[in-house]
Amino acid sequence: MVELSKEEAMRQAYELGFNFERSHGSCPQCVFAAVSEVMEIGDPKIFKAIDPLAGGYARSGDGTCGALSGGAAAIGSKYGREEFNDPGEREKCMVLTMKLHDKFISEYGSILCKDIQKKIMGRSFNLWDPKDREAFEEAGGHTDKCPDVVGKAAKWTVEILYGAVSE
Repeated sequence: MVELSKEEAMRQAYELGFNFERSHGSCPQCVFAAVSEVMEIGDPKIFKAIDPLAGGYARSGDGTCGALSGGAAAIGSKYGREEFNDPGEREKCMVLTMKLHDKFISEYGSILCKDIQKKIMGRSFNLWDPKDREAFEEAGGHTDKCPDVVGKAAKWTVEILYGAVSE
């Protein structure tokens, strides 16, 4: 593999994340897949396990943005502890994940799905209600709004992981 510059890796992660979300949905999986591809990390079991975190936890909107969850999963796949009795690089994992959290706060003012929806689309949506889900799609939910959030989360996660390597 050709080693990418940090800027090229961030650009690729954004594009992959954006396009995955637009084509397939599941914001945590899209971020995780984009970062995994660019950084050559990850695990198919993690990809599968994070699917229900989409839409702020099972499409409820009440929980953490799935894009943030996907980025955290990518960071954890690299630096998270593997056993209770072996902390490994757990502290580094927490510090890096908090950096991603802080980027969401800076950009969106929140890490909650429903708050991010309000910020980027003017309101939140009940994705379990067919009419509201249609309104979400009409507002650009999977055309450009959430794909941009996913792209940014993937880009920021790659930026953070590149920075961790140089620390």
